[in-house]
Amino acid sequence: MPEWFLAIDGGVLLWIQETLRCAVCNGILSVYTKLGDAGMLWIALSVLMLCFRKTRKAGLASLLAMLLGLLCTNVALKHLVGRARPWLSVEGLVPLVEEHDPNSFPSGHTCAAFAAASAWCRTLPRRWMKVTAVVLAALMGFSRLYVGVHFPSDVLAGMAVGLLCGWLACLLWRQVPAWRRLEPPCQRD
Repeated sequence: MPEWFLAIDGGVLLWIQETLRCAVCNGILSVYTKLGDAGMLWIALSVLMLCFRKTRKAGLASLLAMLLGLLCTNVALKHLVGRARPWLSVEGLVPLVEEHDPNSFPSGHTCAAFAAASAWCRTLPRRWMKVTAVVLAALMGFSRLYVGVHFPSDVLAGMAVGLLCGWLACLLWRQVPAWRRLEPPCQRD
């Protein structure tokens, strides 16, 4: 990547560290970002949605979207790109949480959050549920920047991959007749 781009990417993280970090937010966002480890928050919400007929499609679609996102980010892209975590290249950056995966691009946490949110926005029955999904996903992306474990471009790429996977999961849903039988009659096309 061009040097000027890397300087901007790192500069944003230093600005967040110097300007926005405070003791209360450090604790809250550190816990929130850890809820996204292995997609657990999104998987738990999706499994909960499977328990209710009106949200069953949303739960299944988001699980499929997150699986596609996992394959794209953690299995393929992170290893192909091999970008190091920001604290290894941005002088003065102090991460608030420990990350064991040395690869940074794209953000798997952000991908999972936006894959789930994208699927939910296409399938949940209530507007407030859709808005909440987007807010929670955006907060996950921001938390990855706040705790200093991803560059802004990592988060943007994770968001793009997640949105694409959510769309693709819903597209695939329409192509499999057996899955469509799981929907309540009022939600079928």
